[in-house]
Amino acid sequence: MMMSSPAESDVMSPTPGAFRLRWDVFLSFRGTDTRESLIKSLYESLHAHGVRAFRDDDGLDRGDEIAPSLLEAIDDSAASIIIISPDYASSHWCLEELAKICECKRLVLPVFYRVDPSDVRKQLGPFEAGFRSHELRFKNQMEKVEKWRKAMKKVGGVAGFVFNNNRSDPLFLIFI
Repeated sequence: MMMSSPAESDVMSPTPGAFRLRWDVFLSFRGTDTRESLIKSLYESLHAHGVRAFRDDDGLDRGDEIAPSLLEAIDDSAASIIIISPDYASSHWCLEELAKICECKRLVLPVFYRVDPSDVRKQLGPFEAGFRSHELRFKNQMEKVEKWRKAMKKVGGVAGFVFNNNRSDPLFLIFI
C-alpha cells in the first residue's frame, strides 16, 4: 500500500453534527470497473462492521441526468470513499458525484484503484481522454466540465490509498 500526496484541507474537513446524517459513507465508483467485485465486497464489509454505507445499487444506465437521490445521499453522508478507477472520468455521472462531494467539504477517502494518483491530479491517460470526450459532448457547458476538472484535481491531491494490479481485492478490503 502506498499513500498519495498530502490532503487539501477544504476537502477533508470533519463534519460537525455528522451523527444526524443518514449515511456514514457514500461510495462513489464507476460501476463498469468495480461494481460486481470490489464494490460489492467493500459494501458488505462496511455493513458487517456497522457502517451505514450508501451505494448506487441500480447504476445509471439510461438518461442524461444524475438521479436526485444520489445527490441527496451525498448531502446526507458524513464521508465519502471515492474509488477512482481507469474509467471513472469517462462517466459524467461520476464527475457530477465528485463535484458534489467536493462541494459538501466533508471527509473524503480516495482510493486510487489501478490508477496513478498523479495521472488523476494532472488528468493524464484515461482521465485526459475522459475529459476530452466531455469537452466535446458539453461544448456549450464548459463551466460544468471545468467544475469537474477542478474536483478531480482536488481529490487527486488528497492522501489516499493506492492499489495497483499487484494487489488483490481482498487485501484492499483489509486496508480500507
